[in-house]
Amino acid sequence: MSEKHEGFMKALKCRECGREYPLAATHVCEFDFGPLEVAYDYDRIKKSMTKAAIHSRAQSMWRYRELLPVANDPTVGLQVGFTPLVKADRLAKKLGIRELWIKNDTVNYPTLSFKDRVVSVALSRALELGFETVACASTGNLANSVAANAASAGLKAYVFIPSDLEQGKIVNSLVYGANVITIKGHYDEVNRLCAEIAGKFGWAFVNVNMRPYYSEGSKSMAYEIIEQSGWRIPQHTVVPMASGSLLTKIQKGYQEFVKLGLVAEAEYSIHGAQATGCSPISVAQKAGLDFFKPVKPNTIAKSLAIGTPADGFYALRVMKETGGAADDVTDDEIREGIRLLAECEGIFAETAGGVTVGVAKKLIASGKIPANDSAVLCITGNGLKTLDAVVGHVGKTREIKPSLREFEAMLASEEKVNA
Repeated sequence: MSEKHEGFMKALKCRECGREYPLAATHVCEFDFGPLEVAYDYDRIKKSMTKAAIHSRAQSMWRYRELLPVANDPTVGLQVGFTPLVKADRLAKKLGIRELWIKNDTVNYPTLSFKDRVVSVALSRALELGFETVACASTGNLANSVAANAASAGLKAYVFIPSDLEQGKIVNSLVYGANVITIKGHYDEVNRLCAEIAGKFGWAFVNVNMRPYYSEGSKSMAYEIIEQSGWRIPQHTVVPMASGSLLTKIQKGYQEFVKLGLVAEAEYSIHGAQATGCSPISVAQKAGLDFFKPVKPNTIAKSLAIGTPADGFYALRVMKETGGAADDVTDDEIREGIRLLAECEGIFAETAGGVTVGVAKKLIASGKIPANDSAVLCITGNGLKTLDAVVGHVGKTREIKPSLREFEAMLASEEKVNA
C-alpha cells in the first residue's frame, strides 16, 4: 500500500500478518481475520510532540493528539480526560503496600467513565469519515458515553445493551435521546447482533467497524499516568479486564512514550483484574496458558461481563511480557473493594473499581506486587451507576425525632455496643 498520511496516521495494520489497509471504517484483516490497529509515523510525531509542547496544551486527553487517530483537530469530547492521579496513602496502608496511586476516571467528562476517552476518538473519526449515525454494543458505560457524546455532536445514536443491566446505566443512556435497544441475552450475543447490523446498515459502530480508532483512545490513560507521575512509568499498574483492550492499550501507551523519548525505559509490570463470575482471562493467566476458554457471565460487575473477550489473547501476552499477574474476586469481595476505596479515599467507584481494588489486595498479599513497591490502580467508572450492586451492603441509616435527647440516647447506645 502506498504511504498516504492522514494527520500522523499511516495506515491500518493487521496485528497478526502486518498487512496494511486504508484508513477507513474496517476492523478485520481479510487474509487471516486478525484485528487491525492504527500505525503511526513516529518520526514525525517525535518532532512535534515534545514535553514542552504537551505542557503548553489544554489539560485534556487531546494534549497527546498526535498519538490519537484523527486526521484533523478533534471535534467531539474536547474536555475528556486528564482526570486526577490521587495519592492513596490510607488505602495503601490497608492493602499493605508502600505507595499507592488511584487513576480516577470516576470523574471523567461527561459520563463518569473511561469510555468517554474511546468514544471521543471514535466519534471524531466517524465525523471525518462522513457518518451521521453512530452505534455500539455495550455493557453500560459505553452506551452512556456514545449517547452523550453523539448528542453533543448532533449525531443519531443507537445503543444495544443486555436487558439485565443496572437501571442507572439504562437511564443514563435514555436521557440523551439515544435509541436504546435492550437484548434478551448476554453481551457476546449483543455484540454478534451488532456485527450483523453494522454490515447491513453501514453505521459507525464504535466497537465494531470503528474499533481500530476507538480502542486507541484508551492509550490516553497511560500517557496521563506517566505525565502525572513525573514522567515515569509506574512499577505496577492494575487494570480491570472486560475485553482486555484497556490493558493492551496501557502497554501500547507506555511503549510509545519510551519510543518517543518522553520517558526513560524501565522495568514495570501490568496486572489484570476480573470478576470471578466472568474470569476467562485471569483463569488462563493463573494456569499459565496463552489462550482462554469462553464463559457465560454471572457477576455483579456487569461492565466487565464479557465471556469471550476480543483482546483476551493479547492481554495474556502483555501480562507475560511485563511479568504481570491476573486474579479475580467474588461479588462480596467486589463490594468490599468498593467500600475500602470509598472509606479510605472518598472515591465511590462502580463494581469494576471494586474488582480492581480487590484484585490489587490479593496480588499484594501474595507478593506478586511486592509490599515495598509502588502501584497505580486504574479506576474506570463511577459508583453512582451501579447503586443496585451495593444497596443493603453499605450500612444503614438511623432515624430519630428532631430531639437532642433522642440523639444523645442513640450515641450512648452505640457507645455501649462498641465498648
